Formats: sequence, C-alpha cells, structure tokens
Amino acid sequence: MNSFLNMASIGEFDPLTAAIPATKVEITVSCRNLLDRDTFSKSDPICVLYTQTVGNREWREFGRTEVIDNTLNPDFVKKFIIDYFFEERQNLRFDLYDLDSKSENLSKHDFLGQAFCTLGEIVGSLGSRLERPLAGIPGKNCGTIIVQAEEVGNCRESVLLQFCGNKLDKKDFFGKSDPFLVFYRSNGDGTFTICHKTEVVKNTLDPVWQAFKLPVRALCNGDYDREIKIEVYDWDRDGGHDYIGEFSTTYRELCKGQSQFNVYEVLNPKKKKKKKKYLNSGTVTLLSCLVDIEVTFLDYIKGGTQINFTVAIDFTASNGNPSQPTSLHYMSPYHMNAYAMALRAVGEIIQDYDSDKMFPALGFGAKLPPDGRVSHEFPLNGNPDNPYCSGIDGVMEAYYQSLKTVRLYGPTYFSPVINHVARYASLVKDGSEYFILLIISDGVISDMAQTKEAIVNASCLPMSIIIVGVGPAEFDEMIELDGDEIRISSRGRFAERDIVQFVPFRDYIDRRGNHILSMARLAKDVLAEIPDQFLHYMRTRGIKPNPAPPPYSSKPPSLTGHPLQTQI
Repeated sequence: MNSFLNMASIGEFDPLTAAIPATKVEITVSCRNLLDRDTFSKSDPICVLYTQTVGNREWREFGRTEVIDNTLNPDFVKKFIIDYFFEERQNLRFDLYDLDSKSENLSKHDFLGQAFCTLGEIVGSLGSRLERPLAGIPGKNCGTIIVQAEEVGNCRESVLLQFCGNKLDKKDFFGKSDPFLVFYRSNGDGTFTICHKTEVVKNTLDPVWQAFKLPVRALCNGDYDREIKIEVYDWDRDGGHDYIGEFSTTYRELCKGQSQFNVYEVLNPKKKKKKKKYLNSGTVTLLSCLVDIEVTFLDYIKGGTQINFTVAIDFTASNGNPSQPTSLHYMSPYHMNAYAMALRAVGEIIQDYDSDKMFPALGFGAKLPPDGRVSHEFPLNGNPDNPYCSGIDGVMEAYYQSLKTVRLYGPTYFSPVINHVARYASLVKDGSEYFILLIISDGVISDMAQTKEAIVNASCLPMSIIIVGVGPAEFDEMIELDGDEIRISSRGRFAERDIVQFVPFRDYIDRRGNHILSMARLAKDVLAEIPDQFLHYMRTRGIKPNPAPPPYSSKPPSLTGHPLQTQI
C-alpha cells in the first residue's frame, strides 16, 4: 500500500475504543442427588437452558447439554456460552430431564426439576459459583444444581511495544527524514486494517519511537501467526507523506522480544525493481515487547469485590401531593409510579452483586415527624442508626411507608446524600468495595455549587453516581453534572474521572405502556457506563483483582446437597 491513506481518518483512530463485543461467559452445570426416575437403573439426565426475552417475558430454549447415562450426580461436559451484559437483567431457567428415548420432544421425557436465577447472580456469587435447590415437583426433594460461570478469554492480552530505526532513507531535500510507522493487521481476504500509528520523530534517520500499548486483538485478533504489516513513512506537512518502505512480522515473532529475529529490513519494492544493488531502505529493530493480561470487571467481582448500592429519593413539594393522581409519588393500586420503576429497574440488577442484599435508602427535601424539621439526608425506614433495607423489596416498602409519614417540602439539595455515600467510600480504598448512589429527582437542583464540589471530591473515591430525572421538567443542571461532554469542575478543580450518569426517565417510557420494557431500557442505559468507571478507578490506583476462590471439585459430596446461602 504505497499511496498513503487519508491521515485525518487515521489520526482519529483509537483501537482501544473500537467496538468490542459483549463479554462472553461460559456456563458449566453439575447436579447432585437428582431424583431417580428409572426402575432398573439410575436416571439419564440432560440439562436444558432457557433465556427470557425482555419485552414479553417469553422463555426460549438456548441450548442443551449432552445426556449422561445412569447417574444422579452429573457433571455435564457441554458448556453454554452466553453474552453477558452487566447492565441487563438476564433471566435464566435450567430444566432437568431424564431422557428415556431418542425423541427431541421434552414432553416425552420425565421432568427432574428446575432452577431459576439471573446471570448476574451466578457471576456475583463467590467464585462465580451458584448452588441452588432444584424445584418444580411438589412434595419432592429434587436435589441441587451447581452452576459455574467463567469469562471466555476473548484474547485479553495487551502488548507494550517499542521500536527504533537505523539508517532509514533520506527523503527530505534540506534535512533528514521525519519518520513514523503505521501498523496493519491482515484480514482473511488478503486486505489490511490499520491498527496503530506511531508519533513522528523529527529530522533523523535513526529514530527511537515511544513505547505504545495495544490490545492483542487489535494487532492480530488473537491469531498469533497472522501477518502484521508495518509501513515506514517520512512525514510531510502537506499530508503527502513519502513512503520509505515496509516489512512484515507476526505477533508470535514479536513475543520473542529483542533478538536477531526482530531486526527487520525495510524494503521498498519499487526501488528494488529499479536498482540492481539495492539492499534495503534501512532497518527497524524491536527494542522491547511486554505482554500484559487486561483484567476485566468480572475479574474483580469474581475476586470478591462488593458493589454497595445506596438509593436517594427526592421528597420535595414540586413532586405534587402523593395522594393526588397527578403526583410523581402517587401510589396507584394498578401500576408503579416513575420513582418506583426507576428504583426497581436499577436496583434489581445491582442487588445481584451485593452479597448481604442490605441497602441504605435515603430521602431528601422533606419535613420529618414529630417536629417538622427539614432534612436532606434521612433514612426511609425511619432508623438513623440503621438505614439499611433488606433487598429491593425492602427499599420499596420503606419508600411507600415514608410517603405516608413525611411531608414533602424543599429545596432540592443533592450534596448531602452525595457526601453521605462519599464518607463511606473514603474508608475503603483497597478495591474490596465499590459504591453506587442512585439519585431519583424531579427537577431543578438548588445547591448546584455544593453538588459540583461534592462530585469533584467523590471522583477520586470508589464510587459512581446515577441520576434519574422523573417528570416533565427541564433537566439542564443534571445534564451539566454528567461529565460526558465537559469534565465537571468546582473552584478551578476538575473531577479526576467522570462518575455521573444522568438520564431522563421520560425517554424510556414504552408508548404501549409496557413497564417491563421501560425498566429494562432505563437500566441498560444508566448501568452501561458503570463497569468502565469501576475499571478506571481500579486501574489508576494499581488495584489488581484478588484471585478467585479455587474451582469447585466435581466429586459428589458425601452429605446430601448443601446449598450455599444465596438469596434472590
């Protein structure tokens, strides 16, 4: 490729932000103490996995394991490989059958029991291993299912490379060359895709380029023997960069590091044709090659990092009188209000990553009994010493109860609840815990300067803030707090990282009134940034995930099935 590509498009290229497919998770299933349905031998079990569609909650068969003959303690070899999204509630159902014939039709076989869980529950369990009792046959103990999740290593290596040049061709009339390198990975069809461009080193024929880091998948898509082509150019101000020459290598070759294998002759095919005595247009040498395994969000969860979830609800008078149907806090007997929907949508997903399922729930902007003092940081359950609620159902219950006892007032202050969670987050900086604050509010923030300062202070802590705006108001201030476009600042200090995600709830309401779909859409959007915010904190602090607990031994236990204490 001697004519150079449009430099503008290459200058903007960043392989680290190129779309990466969702993490894939491999699920392994074992069972213990299954029911014996065969008269003369033991059952011949098979496990069938079903996933649930978001919109109409329909169960669809995802796949089946092999059949294992004559056992009540099967360890199935066949794995289920499933796309994993942190931000979605992925419901799973495992059905077990005793296969008595070759028929594909499951209704012709004996049912042995079933278990329900979410993919998040499996991943969020200690060692990503979930043990559940099988149910589904009244009056029978159907045994236990053990489900283990393992992230599929989608070529998670990254590599730090450094090169230098020697005696490259002189291309400039008045000075030496200004060389840079362009890296391409080869595709199956013989074409090449650009994957990196070094900086330009000015006025030298012996450049040393800065080390650069690339995901290995960007360099060779996981195929260590795939050709990597490197072109050498002399930079020109007008964009018509002069081609010096090129060479090829593979990732496997680069991994050998600095050696005679990795001194490359830079060849210019046109020059080679024209000049009989042409040797090369200089050499490029690999100075160093360091391979690193990129750790993922799941590695930390598997290593035991806990996600602590706190919710803060706006009880200001602008929400309207809770006893009136026009109020955003109205408790209809027929459907959830926007506050309840936002709370459940986000909370149901996050609760899978919190082992004790105890969540602090706070309110702000209300007058409290008995004396009517205004509070911007009060526990929904009425207990300042223990603001924790049991599970999302407990939070919902406390929210509904507090609507009956407090008086909506104002103004709308965000900083007290942000500082409340920040106090806890500041005590745990070893990577063992990460805090997520969900604020649900209907409108204009009254303490914008203090809120900005609280966010800037919190940006160096292990925490993220989700703000859901409910109702018809303009949410200009909340949009400003979401640092996607412009990094938030306070008194000249900028936030260390973007920790706020804001969405208006009205953008997610399903026009046909399907609340399940509205909640799924909301959760998907507000939680999508959390894994990246989490990883940014851990990586900048140099916190590595703890090793996962040792894998479960597949030998049947001597005692009857002992389910781990897991709660939905």
